[in-house]
Amino acid sequence: MSQTSKPSGLIELHLAVLMFGGTALFSKLIPLSALDITFLRCVVAALVLALLIKFRGKYLSLASKQDYLVAIGLGVVVSLHWVTYFAAMQLSSVAIGMIAFFTYPVMTVIAEPLLTGNKIKLMDIISGVLVLIGVVLLIPEANLGNDTTLGIAVGIVSAMLFTARNLLQKRYFSQYSGPHAMFYQTLVAAVFLMPWHQTELRTISLETWGLIVLLGVVFTAAPHALFTSALRQLSAKTVGLVSCLQPFYGAMLALVILGEALNLNTLIGGTIIVATAIFETHQSHQSQRRKKNV
Repeated sequence: MSQTSKPSGLIELHLAVLMFGGTALFSKLIPLSALDITFLRCVVAALVLALLIKFRGKYLSLASKQDYLVAIGLGVVVSLHWVTYFAAMQLSSVAIGMIAFFTYPVMTVIAEPLLTGNKIKLMDIISGVLVLIGVVLLIPEANLGNDTTLGIAVGIVSAMLFTARNLLQKRYFSQYSGPHAMFYQTLVAAVFLMPWHQTELRTISLETWGLIVLLGVVFTAAPHALFTSALRQLSAKTVGLVSCLQPFYGAMLALVILGEALNLNTLIGGTIIVATAIFETHQSHQSQRRKKNV
């Protein structure tokens, strides 16, 4: 890695993570249901990603029939992940929804050994307990009739779906670039959600359309392109650790733009969850490095 490429890679990575964090704000800014936001986001993102891939002189087609089946499966999982992601924010707040979603790094380190047949490490179990404590601190009352509690539950479901998508993509679809993989996933998600799309397009205001295009282009297609570029310049460890800043960026943007403040329990619970995510990301990359050196 050249010394000149690393700073630009870090800038691209932080911009991508900032944009990923900013997607949560659209759950509050766009006056539509979580399902409608996801459907329209996927339509716009699929079009932009297709143009980006063609602009780079790449083919849109996949290598085999099996890959198309995998792409369909991934697209369905992504659609459900994004619907629950936006629903979690709409039910609670941007900060709480994102913190609940960010239980996924710990879910990943616990779920991956089950797929590979390896033993779960004691530290991973401890991390799981810490994340559980963090989530409990977020919950205002143990009642799903409370919107905040329901939002946390939906956010955790979103994290489970995201974990499943990442593990499946790593195992069956990692041969494709980020934009190429996301093109198929957003395309499939748009087709899958189309029958349940409720809002008539002609009733959507020009301002709302502007926000939808902004979400699809600047906060979906662009960060995936930046993220892919950063991955080529930086270590996986750096990328993983910086990605853990997503809830922080999202919470700060929500504070500045939406005026959503953090209470003490949210701050403490969020710190525990994000700190555990950072620790697990660091441990994961250390473990991978040791395996390569063996």
